[in-house]
Amino acid sequence: MFEDFTKVPDPYILALTGAGLLIALVAWLPLALRKLPLSLPIVCIGIGAALFSFLPIPLRPLPANYPNFVEHFTEFVVIIALMGAGLKLDRVFNWQRWSVTWRLLGPTMLLTIAAITALGVYVLHLPLPVAILLGGALAPTDPVLAADVQVGPPKTGEEDEVRFGLTSEAGLNDGLAFPFINLAVVLAAAATTGEPWFVGWALHSVMWEIGAAVAIGILVGKAFGWITFHIPAESKLAASGDGVIAIAATLITYGLCELAHCYGFLGVFVAALAIRHAHRSHDFQREMHDFTEQVERITMMVGLLLFGGALVSGLLQPIGWIEALVAGVILLVIRPVTGLIGMIGLKADLSEKLTLAFFGIRGVGSFYYLAYAVNHMPVPGADRLWALMGLVVLLSILMHGLTVTPVMRGIDRAHGRDPDADAPEADPPNERAPASG
Repeated sequence: MFEDFTKVPDPYILALTGAGLLIALVAWLPLALRKLPLSLPIVCIGIGAALFSFLPIPLRPLPANYPNFVEHFTEFVVIIALMGAGLKLDRVFNWQRWSVTWRLLGPTMLLTIAAITALGVYVLHLPLPVAILLGGALAPTDPVLAADVQVGPPKTGEEDEVRFGLTSEAGLNDGLAFPFINLAVVLAAAATTGEPWFVGWALHSVMWEIGAAVAIGILVGKAFGWITFHIPAESKLAASGDGVIAIAATLITYGLCELAHCYGFLGVFVAALAIRHAHRSHDFQREMHDFTEQVERITMMVGLLLFGGALVSGLLQPIGWIEALVAGVILLVIRPVTGLIGMIGLKADLSEKLTLAFFGIRGVGSFYYLAYAVNHMPVPGADRLWALMGLVVLLSILMHGLTVTPVMRGIDRAHGRDPDADAPEADPPNERAPASG
């Protein structure tokens, strides 16, 4: 009749309780941290470290022990973040108006990859394929952890040059980073077989995978845009108000890209831009973005809790002073310097250029690239690479997380915006935009 309260609780019930607490934190923490020089990722890592330090959890979530899980989990988090980033952008795609994006993708990112590769070869004494892998994995700005420096939700007007540049860079830089990850895989294979590699890599990993991803993204995005906004009123998805359709578009686009052996990350972001372009003024754009953001935030927090657990489980044990020096150079020298080189000639204030150059946040995407490579090529000293990657991501989260609030509030004041004001509503209540136009 009476329950024995001394027996060990059911792990399933504990998991349900923990999931509820996690979702509550997802909703509350961004509000609590809004005006503090502290970011959500820092808090999540701290919670994860505490959980794995003080609770009897037998799991040691070291990424080297679970490379397949790391690859697929981070893959999912990134594609959700890329859909959300594309739906945020109010600026119509235009080669001239997106000039800041091309600067960050072109000279900045290419120079970053080259510089990190050189550090890998001459300082860390890595084989060339592994050094190229390190450069390709640590060069891109992360679309997941860079949320605090990205534009606001659709139609809120929070799209200055800094936020737009970092958002669009995070959305598109996979199309430039992934060819170098594949280059590392190809070079590692060629070192064993001695077969020619350049033509195949250039035709497939560069031309086909980028071109096919863009084409699939446009086609799927246009199809979803038509179904959502332009078919007869009784059946168009916008009338449902169900933002989950953005997740469907994400998964379909990514799946088709993978079936076509092209870059799914790039395809998803392009699809998001096409959906956004299908009807830029409709309220349903905001609903799709908000639902996507909620899913992204939950998965991001799970990943960061595991990252915190990995830190207290010995992830950084292989780190020596050389690795610590390399991590500092990557974050404090290479990205800022290459960022400023890319900004040469850009019509922007010096403070904006410095912010664009500094906030090249590293995060979930870097773990994906390393996990993908480990699963596709031999990586000698993989524990050392995981440790270096973990240190760079941790330092980036701390450094950028502690500075992002005061810096972005200063940017807002410089543009005449009140950083303490609530974000404007997309449209007055009960005045939804028509389904055409």
